[in-house]
Amino acid sequence: MQPKAVPVSKTTTSPVWEQWLLMGMLALAFVAMQTVMAYAKPESLAPLAEKISPSVVNITTSTVVEGRTGPRGIVPEGSPFEDFFREFQDRNNDGQSGPSARKSSALGSGFVISEDGYVVTNNHVIEGADEITVEFFSGAELIAKVIGTDPNTDIALLKVEAPSPLPFVKFGDSDAARVGDWVIAMGNPLGQGFSVSAGIVSARNRALSGTYDDYIQTDAAINRGNSGGPLFNMDGAVIGVNTAILSPNGGSIGIGFSMASNVVKRVVDQLKQYGETRRGWLGVRIQDVTQDVADAMGLAKAAGALITDVPDGPAKEAGLKTGDVIMSFAGVEVEDTRALVRQVGNSAVGAAVRVTVLRDGKTQTLKVTLGRREDADDTSPAGTPEDDDAPQEPEIASLLGLTLTPLTDDMRAELGADDTTTGLVVTDVDEVSEAFEKGLRTGDVITEAGQQSVATVADLEDRIAEAQDAGRKSLLLLIRRAGDPRFVAIGIED
Repeated sequence: MQPKAVPVSKTTTSPVWEQWLLMGMLALAFVAMQTVMAYAKPESLAPLAEKISPSVVNITTSTVVEGRTGPRGIVPEGSPFEDFFREFQDRNNDGQSGPSARKSSALGSGFVISEDGYVVTNNHVIEGADEITVEFFSGAELIAKVIGTDPNTDIALLKVEAPSPLPFVKFGDSDAARVGDWVIAMGNPLGQGFSVSAGIVSARNRALSGTYDDYIQTDAAINRGNSGGPLFNMDGAVIGVNTAILSPNGGSIGIGFSMASNVVKRVVDQLKQYGETRRGWLGVRIQDVTQDVADAMGLAKAAGALITDVPDGPAKEAGLKTGDVIMSFAGVEVEDTRALVRQVGNSAVGAAVRVTVLRDGKTQTLKVTLGRREDADDTSPAGTPEDDDAPQEPEIASLLGLTLTPLTDDMRAELGADDTTTGLVVTDVDEVSEAFEKGLRTGDVITEAGQQSVATVADLEDRIAEAQDAGRKSLLLLIRRAGDPRFVAIGIED
């Protein structure tokens, strides 16, 4: 009889020597990892600072300010001390009886971008200056001349004549900078001389107040006097120009802004070539497509740029119309108006680009030859040609929380409407209505509803009925106030 087989259970317990071996290997791996990290990240930023600091400069400007005659501003006129202070001023003016001139100085920063002496700084640092002095890290000083400025991005390009090639830095790709990346700011804070501070990229694509803003936000210390100085990445490339700070007290609180290098580089290239900027111009007035506007137009999502007016210019010649939604420009999808303005401005003057618009629920692609933004007349009339035979009946009606009456010739001059504009004038707004909440006020003129012209109350009633029949919850109105257009979506649910 064969003995019955008994199953043998396997154990996971290792001999003591194997456990010690495993612990030793883990310890070695930890030490190796720490060594790799030490080599990957330098213990000090000093080597990088030493490498790039010779290209950073201090900028001093001086402006001659005309003095005043007499002791005005010191004592009130007619004061018994007036003669005394006049004599005191005359002595300080070396006995000259005429107005004295004095020099006003300002400090800023900048950086050299080529060995032949081109220097980048902020426009506000050198604006109105009679003389500009550039002081280098070595202590040498040179007089600079202005090659060109761009107030829109607050960038200025200077040139100095040096006896030998200058150390310089290159622009990096600001689009590659990530939130959390280390950065170094250099400059002349508060006039104290060369200084360096470190921090991280706190945010990207910040907008302050300009049309072409694309700021990098950083917590690297930036103070007055740092304006125009460079923001470096860890490769020593300039990814921003330090321009502004957000502070309640004028000092650094860790919220600084640097204009992105990809914007600056395009501006500098144009200033170097032309002495001025040459931005593309589409020639439309636009507004963002909000969710309520998207719902009123039957759009799948709130994206694109809604055209509110097409004055004379490239867009009008190409066939773009008020009410079109620009979905893509030169093959790039348009997220909002800010993105479109920046993309158009970065395009070459005279370039022929394809613009895809949504019109009456269908997409169309039009070819537009861009003009030049700087040559555009910003005061172009905002007229919308309509049917000249539209009736001007003196009727009054209340719809959508608005009291309305057709626009008459007598009202045009008072409301700032041109001769071609037709529509309904808002004579009163119910303050508890959605229309009031969305900003409609007495004197506004409704020229379109549902992207169709309206000249009578009956026209507006028809547009409301059509939108309700289509199952829409709101109606898109084109409002003009003093000639300026904008779209507003108003709810029409029963």
